[in-house]
Amino acid sequence: MFKHILVPTDGSELSRKAARGAVLFAKDCGARVTALHVKPEPQLHYYMEGARYDPSVLEHIAEVAESDARKYLDYVEGLCRDSGVRCARLIETSDDPYRVIIDTAIGNACDLIFIGSHGRGGLAGLLLGSVTLKVLTHSTIPVLVYR
Repeated sequence: MFKHILVPTDGSELSRKAARGAVLFAKDCGARVTALHVKPEPQLHYYMEGARYDPSVLEHIAEVAESDARKYLDYVEGLCRDSGVRCARLIETSDDPYRVIIDTAIGNACDLIFIGSHGRGGLAGLLLGSVTLKVLTHSTIPVLVYR
């Protein structure tokens, strides 16, 4: 059935829960996993005109994002190792994570995207949507949404 599963993670508890489900699913299918974290572009926001900042702040933000990304992927990789599932890991940078998820799945010949649902509801869900919803809406590759 499925041979290569993309597992995007943002490090949240819901995402870790989805990763656990994905690894069990991959083991049952005999599939391999590619774990992906999409970190945001490092940015500084100016709240006052003429504000000055130390350029090392931006470097620190990027370092923290990279460290967090490695931690999130270590978790998925550990699940795979414990279950005997082959795992690759990728870190990408973008402010459009849904697009990177889809492009990564296509570029790595994944035949399933296994993603958690954060269940954003109410006005925020209506106005902002979610990464999961955007992946589900735009992907030509099958998407399994795990709750």
